[in-house]
Amino acid sequence: MARFDLSQYETVEDRLKRFYTDHPDGRILTENETVPEYRSEKIWVIKAIVFLSGEDVERGCPKATGYAFEIDGTGMANQSSALENCETSAIGRALANAGYSGNKRTSREEMEKVARFEDKAKEIDWLAEAEKLQNVDQLRVLWAEASKQGASPEVLEKLKTHATALTPAGLSERAQPSVPGGAKGKRSAAK
Repeated sequence: MARFDLSQYETVEDRLKRFYTDHPDGRILTENETVPEYRSEKIWVIKAIVFLSGEDVERGCPKATGYAFEIDGTGMANQSSALENCETSAIGRALANAGYSGNKRTSREEMEKVARFEDKAKEIDWLAEAEKLQNVDQLRVLWAEASKQGASPEVLEKLKTHATALTPAGLSERAQPSVPGGAKGKRSAAK
């Protein structure tokens, strides 16, 4: 379950309706910015450009731009329509940059993407992945990925505990700087 209420976010469709009500001659152009390296990773990148009128298009004077990316196969819409979904997100961002952000700058479609990533983070059994690793550096990378994908604080703490258990006993003491006047890096109580 997402940490936010999707009903509190305006859809891109609603932003489009308001934009075209205010600017009947407005234009929104999109450009596929996806490079071959991104496609090899199943990523789409789209740029949207908002113009207030056809005349602004001819003069090359956009009101705002917006970018978005999507990954093939993540979430329901991206199973078959990641490119189209990406275009919608880019338009939503460009409209927000043009002042059409509604009650929140982020569109409902973008927050749905956040929810997809949160759901994906929950699907991964981070602790099972940690058990497969016997290297502290690999565990650091795993912890960073778990954190980025929204793993719970409890899971992150367990990953940290697992890494600590793999750290050789004397390493943590040696890694701490000595404190002047103390023994083994601890301050002496006597003065």
